[in-house]
Amino acid sequence: MEWILPIAGIIAAIAFLILVIGIVVVLISVKKNLDHVAKTLDGVEGQIQGITRESTDLLHKANRLTEDIQGKSDRLNSVVDAVKGIGDSVQTLNGSVDRVTNSITHNISQNEDKISQVVQWSNVAMEIADKWQNRRGRRESANYKTSSVAGDTNHSYTTRVDNK
Repeated sequence: MEWILPIAGIIAAIAFLILVIGIVVVLISVKKNLDHVAKTLDGVEGQIQGITRESTDLLHKANRLTEDIQGKSDRLNSVVDAVKGIGDSVQTLNGSVDRVTNSITHNISQNEDKISQVVQWSNVAMEIADKWQNRRGRRESANYKTSSVAGDTNHSYTTRVDNK
């Protein structure tokens, strides 16, 4: 029985050796996996830094674009306000023109008889003026003919006297 104890020790040592070898194999496999994970994480970290940099640039561009849009919106608001003011002015002008037109129409309708008389009197005055001018024109042409005939006679008489 003495021999059982050294054999049991040898078997225990072999079992321990197999156990250690198994653990070493597992640890080597775990180390390979952890190295692979570390490389992957390094790649992911680089990609995350690139994404962060691009996101930061994109945020800066978005902020500049927002400021530009805000400035243009403010300028557009002033243009819209100016157009509204012009619209209000045109509307006021239209109201004034309507009031003046209504006033003129009302005054014309009230003074229709007077206007009719003024038109008749002005027509009569124009006819008298035309007749006066026609009569004056006839007198001047008659005087011209008379003076022209007398002038022609004197002239021809003078010419005849000169001929003798």
